[in-house]
Amino acid sequence: MITRRDTLKLTGMAIGAAALLPRMTFDAFAQDANLASLMEPGPLGDVWLGPKDAKVTIIEYASMTCSHCAAFHKQTWPTLKERYIDTGKVRFTLREFPLDPLATAAFMLARCDGDAKYYPITDLLFDQQQAWAYVQKPQSPVDALEQMLRQAGFSKEKFETCLKDQKLYAAVNAVKQKGLETFKVDSTPTFFINGERFKGEMTIEGIEKVIKPILGA
Repeated sequence: MITRRDTLKLTGMAIGAAALLPRMTFDAFAQDANLASLMEPGPLGDVWLGPKDAKVTIIEYASMTCSHCAAFHKQTWPTLKERYIDTGKVRFTLREFPLDPLATAAFMLARCDGDAKYYPITDLLFDQQQAWAYVQKPQSPVDALEQMLRQAGFSKEKFETCLKDQKLYAAVNAVKQKGLETFKVDSTPTFFINGERFKGEMTIEGIEKVIKPILGA
């Protein structure tokens, strides 16, 4: 269960460390993963975008408080979605890899309203990350997150009930643990493109370098 005390105690240190991570090039870290195991959904299931028969499958492990993840979702994600996912060429899912309690809380909230709200909420939180994850005292990140989620229809009661859901908390962390132990994810964002691992924030040019030969483009 996420408590306000846990979140406030650990968030500042974790976010500060995440912000200092260098932007890494993707091609230096390419590795093969066991594709069958990689495609197995976690306890909450995967929220996929794009058709099952797409030639390219992209799985992203991200943390909601990761600045490089937010940069990817602001700068690369809209073009990737428009050019390749919406046109049926790529299938994509975002998996939870929270780096701190605040990121865990954000993912729990994104999962609370079902699959249909998952991407609208994660998109909102990535886009507005500075407004809730990096707030200055006296405002707390948890209070800022609560205010942000009001835009998604969360009442105070719903917000607090979601964060007390022990089953949801365990499921989010189970996704992270499998990523860490089975697929050796150790930083965010990490992408698996048709089972091949790429670490670090990817540009649309970097992604196209990988997927265009697969698509025959």
